[in-house]
Amino acid sequence: MRGGTRCRTSPSVTAMPKPSTNERLYVRLDDDPLHGPEAGMPAGTLRAFPVTGLLRMHVAHILLYRETLPEGREVLERVLPDGAVRLVFNLGDAPSAGESAGHAVEAIGASAAPALVRLRRKMEGLSVTLRPGAAAALLGRPASEIAGTAVHLDELWRGRGAELLERIALQPDDAARVSVLCAALQRRLADGDGAVHAAAMRAAQLIAMSGGRRPLREVAAAVGLGERRLQQVFRQQVGLSPRAWSRLARLHACVRALRLQREPAWADLALDGGFYDQSHLINEFQALCGLTPTEFLGRAISGSSKTAD
Repeated sequence: MRGGTRCRTSPSVTAMPKPSTNERLYVRLDDDPLHGPEAGMPAGTLRAFPVTGLLRMHVAHILLYRETLPEGREVLERVLPDGAVRLVFNLGDAPSAGESAGHAVEAIGASAAPALVRLRRKMEGLSVTLRPGAAAALLGRPASEIAGTAVHLDELWRGRGAELLERIALQPDDAARVSVLCAALQRRLADGDGAVHAAAMRAAQLIAMSGGRRPLREVAAAVGLGERRLQQVFRQQVGLSPRAWSRLARLHACVRALRLQREPAWADLALDGGFYDQSHLINEFQALCGLTPTEFLGRAISGSSKTAD
């Protein structure tokens, strides 16, 4: 889900008019069926497919996305970070982050920063979200090696990413495409060690369940590791530090709280969410979302009034 390139025009060529652009939110928390109510895409854009068998230990969810924008129009989608590693297979125009062109098939590393994704023309493809601690088994490399970036899947799979995309594109319908994708992922697990890193996965779960409020020493003790060792393992297997994961967990807990109150008492919300004070809440929202809490709430209300799952 990435695309769009910048081109130069010579003086003798009339430049194309700049596309009209608007911005929308994309939010998906762990317990959201497709996307959060804050998301601003049209209803029916996303479709979820069940994850079965051994893949359930490695894959959190598989989503198909399909949307067509009129020629000359583009959308900037502000994606709230969730810290996950993703595999993306684009069958249409690949969206892009920034001005660089997107990859047809790519692995997107874990990040705690908001992404502005540029959407144009016809977008269609499959997105596979990996569970924390499970990326290495499918990528063949630690999650830390691709953290904060997107790489062509051929770099990790020795040319087999594009080959898989071609086979997916040849299928007659969406269910068949997902079936081919899942079979390929299962083969990769069978060919490798296929193991998730249990300590990293459990630590990520404990931090998320606490809304980012559980001290690292308690998490380390619960998974049987020292604090320093947990930091090393977590960064390698999840792609983020435990501190960054905790910041995201606090943010997500705050987003859940905002879904229940349209006119929050911000100081109380900050303290209840584990922030030092209201200023800390504001700074974290700006750092992780690129928006203040008030701006986020305004966008969320606007998005929820236009879309439905």
